Amino acid sequence: MDNMDNNNDIIELLDILYGMVTEAWGVPLGNDKCIIEREKAIEIINDIKANLPSALAEAKRLVSARDEFIGNAKREAEALRKSAEEKARAMVEEQEVVREARARSAEMIAAAEAKSNELRRLAGDYVDKIMRDSEESVSSALSTIQAAHNAFKVDMAAKADQFTKK
Repeated sequence: MDNMDNNNDIIELLDILYGMVTEAWGVPLGNDKCIIEREKAIEIINDIKANLPSALAEAKRLVSARDEFIGNAKREAEALRKSAEEKARAMVEEQEVVREARARSAEMIAAAEAKSNELRRLAGDYVDKIMRDSEESVSSALSTIQAAHNAFKVDMAAKADQFTKK
């Protein structure tokens, strides 16, 4: 299951849970209380909890991939730098050729460093976005679960009060 499917599964489960609560029968004299199927709600919450670790694992995998990407960019930049130095050494036949080689080498190094910096920035932006999206999904899921849990506790307390008053 890829990250997008996992996020969609979590969102779909939250939508189902939301639908259960919004479409549930109201409790007499309990304006904000409703009756939902406890087992089904618990099953949905457990499914959400089961999917969250894989979303977090995907985020960790992306950070690792970003680090590997940056490492590859550094190696590529170093290879380009070494290549530029070797080319410069080969052109040491006369003074003008040496100056030209040094200028070309500096340009290649600057271009490689600029490319490496850009790749590092793009990788960082991408991983930041994925982490931010994952954080928002997890936060949204947690808020929904907490709201459902609080509603459930309030409902159970109201039912307990009804039974003790009888």
